[in-house]
Amino acid sequence: MIQRDFLQTVVASGHVETPHRADIGVQITGVVVRIPVAEGQTVKAGDLLVELDAVELQANERQAALAMVQAQDRLRQLREVQAPVAEQNLRQAQVTLENARSTLRRNQDLFVKNFISDAALDDSRKAVDLADAQMRSAQNQFDTAGTQGSDTALAQASVAQTHASLQAARARTGYAQVRSPRDGTLIARNVEVGDVVQPGKVLMTLSPTGQTQLIVDIDEKNLHFLALGQKALASADAFAQQRFSAELTYINPGVNAQTGAVQVKLDVSAPPVNLRQDMTVSVDIEVARHAQALLLASSAVRDADSAAPWVFLVKDGRAQRHPLRLGLRSGGWAEVLEGLRVGDKVIDGVAAFESGERVHAIAHTE
Repeated sequence: MIQRDFLQTVVASGHVETPHRADIGVQITGVVVRIPVAEGQTVKAGDLLVELDAVELQANERQAALAMVQAQDRLRQLREVQAPVAEQNLRQAQVTLENARSTLRRNQDLFVKNFISDAALDDSRKAVDLADAQMRSAQNQFDTAGTQGSDTALAQASVAQTHASLQAARARTGYAQVRSPRDGTLIARNVEVGDVVQPGKVLMTLSPTGQTQLIVDIDEKNLHFLALGQKALASADAFAQQRFSAELTYINPGVNAQTGAVQVKLDVSAPPVNLRQDMTVSVDIEVARHAQALLLASSAVRDADSAAPWVFLVKDGRAQRHPLRLGLRSGGWAEVLEGLRVGDKVIDGVAAFESGERVHAIAHTE
């Protein structure tokens, strides 16, 4: 029997994982011409990962840019040349019509006074009709070429359409370069130069830089010990001597029916530099701590998992069956809540005795 501070832990194994992974692919079909990164390499957001052949895409982009320039020139010509000319022609037609009407009025007065003939008066009327027709035509041309006119609306629509086409062409050209969406490490690469790739195929897998987590399966019988915020010590199997701290941050509300395990997640605030994605880890979760607990070696406890555990207590040189009430159990030790005192001697091991049998050799617990 010993008395000291006692820590109970739940021990399990799992693996290292960042909160999520990003599968990298392409948005267009193309031929891979360059891959400037390698598997296991750390990349920054925006770094080039895969480059496709973009000759045809760039040609389409130049063609779209030329079409937009032509549409802009057409609109500029309409505003700077055709609209002012149409306005000038309208004013001139209005002046011509007004002059023709004035001439008609004078000729009508002269005709009444018999100073001109019917033919001369008819000519004046025809001149007014012609000037009126020319004025209406000039008005239509001005209305069409003006800021609210149909020609202007069509020219503006053409500019908008060609601009959208240019943006689409530029976007498709940009799709030829696949860049990293975030800082992280490339943990898989499934593409080589010369491959014909298409949307839907995973070319690379990125493990983004972020909170490192340990994903661990805990036996459901230990579920009642667990609580968010509990501290833990962990180590990667590849570096078993290097232990690091973790904290329990997630307990899955469901139990895996096939394995009888509950998945939990632990955050690692300061992961070792050699900790890698998917590494196997061992985790000791601290679930309870009692000060100055009375401890007994677990090997001395009989029926430890039953509702009535007991030990062979050595009293007056004889083995006596003695009941116990246990508390925490961990690391080969059991906390004794009731039934024993410091200094009591019990029989350690699995030897069979009858209650009251004389004991010749006593195994002391430490």
